[in-house]
Amino acid sequence: MTAPIRTPFEIPPPEGAAVPLAEGVLWLRLPLPMQLDHVNVFALDDGDGWTLVDTGFDSRRGRAIWQGLMAGPLQGRPIRRVIVTHYHPDHVGLAGWFQSMGAELVTTRTSWLYARMLVLDVQPLPTAETLAFWRGAGMPADMLAQRATERPFNFSDMVAPLPLGFTRIVEGDVLTAGGRRWIVRVGHGHAPEHATLWSLDDALVLGGDQLLPGISANIGVYASEPEADPLAEWLASCRAFQAHARDDLLILPGHKLPFTGLPLRLRQMIDNHEGALDRLRAHLGEPRTAVQCFLPLFGRELQGQAYGMGLVEAVAHLNHLWLRGDIARERGPGGEWLWRGRPG
Repeated sequence: MTAPIRTPFEIPPPEGAAVPLAEGVLWLRLPLPMQLDHVNVFALDDGDGWTLVDTGFDSRRGRAIWQGLMAGPLQGRPIRRVIVTHYHPDHVGLAGWFQSMGAELVTTRTSWLYARMLVLDVQPLPTAETLAFWRGAGMPADMLAQRATERPFNFSDMVAPLPLGFTRIVEGDVLTAGGRRWIVRVGHGHAPEHATLWSLDDALVLGGDQLLPGISANIGVYASEPEADPLAEWLASCRAFQAHARDDLLILPGHKLPFTGLPLRLRQMIDNHEGALDRLRAHLGEPRTAVQCFLPLFGRELQGQAYGMGLVEAVAHLNHLWLRGDIARERGPGGEWLWRGRPG
């Protein structure tokens, strides 16, 4: 019988502090200015210095917190290496800052290329391609007109410049950090080439956002690749990880609390999306836009920051069904895609 999901460490580290999880492994937290208000960071003790796994956003507050952490829980020893699980800003944000102080950056090639490209791509207004993508998803005309005049989020707002150079990791590589050997296992869907690290010497797994408890990683399609199918990649990754999952593994995730019960959690993550796809098929008895699919996918209509996250995830689910041949689409009069189920 599959064991339930448990969280043996119920109290997260307060700002500027660290919680020991195992010999040579510290759990730290950095704040995020959003509904998901934190990111977990892990410090691995290498004796003469530290390896960090992820970093938090680049901000004055973030740098000040890290100055305190380095002087306090990290005992003044240098950050010699930063392993970035994936390129999203809350994970790679301060990697370049640590590099400027002498740290080695270790990540997958796709993560480095995306981060390096995006930090250099500053846009004062949304691009024509982005506006067309939002229109295609069914964003209301008044919202589209407003957003067309507003400065969008730029990667460089929260990510420090990345110096040239990094160390690449790929599936099957073995790293030594924190007195352990870690094998790299790569997932996809939430982010391409997302690295997870599985200890070969005890029951620890550094899961990033690929292995989260209780919340679902965002699976999104964007204007940069509007006909992508990240959901297929996510489901395939979850199934691939099932071959390595054990109930006793302690997963150290990018958000929320460390947990055990990975076999059940992987099953839940697969079932969550398969259930959403079933609800979506039932909803497409008549043509709908992506934003008209929020209710069956998320159980509610979305506003504010959640609206954008929901839009890209709705498109991801629709693309998945469309590319499998389960549904059809056609352009509406305003440039929006109208999705509908196939007869029979």
